[in-house]
Amino acid sequence: MQIFSGKTNIDFLGKRNIALSFSAILILISIFSLYTRGLNLGIDFTGGYLIEAGYTQPVELDPVRNALSNSDFTDAVVQHFGTSKDILVRIAPREGVNSASISDNVLSILKGISADTVEMRRIEFVGPQVGEELREQGGLALLIALFGIMIYVALRFQMKSAFGAILALVHDVVITVGVFSVTQIQFDLSVLAAIMAVIGYSLNDTVVVLDRIRETFRTQRKGSAAEILNISINSTLSRTIMTSVTTLLVLLSLYFLGGEVIHGFAFALIVGVFIGTYSSIYVASNSLMMMGVSKIDFLEEAKKEAEIDDMP
Repeated sequence: MQIFSGKTNIDFLGKRNIALSFSAILILISIFSLYTRGLNLGIDFTGGYLIEAGYTQPVELDPVRNALSNSDFTDAVVQHFGTSKDILVRIAPREGVNSASISDNVLSILKGISADTVEMRRIEFVGPQVGEELREQGGLALLIALFGIMIYVALRFQMKSAFGAILALVHDVVITVGVFSVTQIQFDLSVLAAIMAVIGYSLNDTVVVLDRIRETFRTQRKGSAAEILNISINSTLSRTIMTSVTTLLVLLSLYFLGGEVIHGFAFALIVGVFIGTYSSIYVASNSLMMMGVSKIDFLEEAKKEAEIDDMP
């Protein structure tokens, strides 16, 4: 990295092949994991019972799993919730059994495996039909958001830039969802909301970079496409870094101090900010290079805009 006149001069496009390989690997891993492992859907989408209990001392999970499995709760999923003293039990929906009966049975099992005091913190129930509807409606909302953004980008930029923005957006969503598939972190409605926020964040960052690329191509008289793209990215780099850092400070605070309930939400946004910042620098600009962008593309766009402005 060279610094001159207070400005950065980083050869981003010189590393475009490395960035292309890196993105391709991440996307392939994400798609493979989604195909083979899927997502660890939360109770919002699968339906069932969610029971949170607290002990006075740290508790091992294996004895809890074995006790539940021996008591006809073979499908129970047990995990720590926040601390080693708190556990979360997820049980698939059961016909003809109310939540009060389920919670009483689970509580008696938990009390039977430890001499510690066990406190029932909360119990939630989502029916299987409601979970299926939430899953379908959530997926539909995500597709509608992506479709609407594609229309906006197509109207906002010329074809090559619009394709780059859409490619960066799909890149960010696939990798962020893929991280949840690889790590098997629970994917619930709050995480879906975070994915929607990632879409907006990624698009905003990419639009800023593409706007600067368009302006630089129209005003820069000399230089290759790679040089002009580097100038554009470097000129927005300080803004990109400051936006990402300040956003991450808030998200890291939420992740470490906000409690277990919003861990998934905060984690999705943290991953999305990292990937979105990376894609706004490399993916969109890299796609422009691959499509052979030139000054003519933006001059023709400017000519069309002038013709529209001159219309009565």
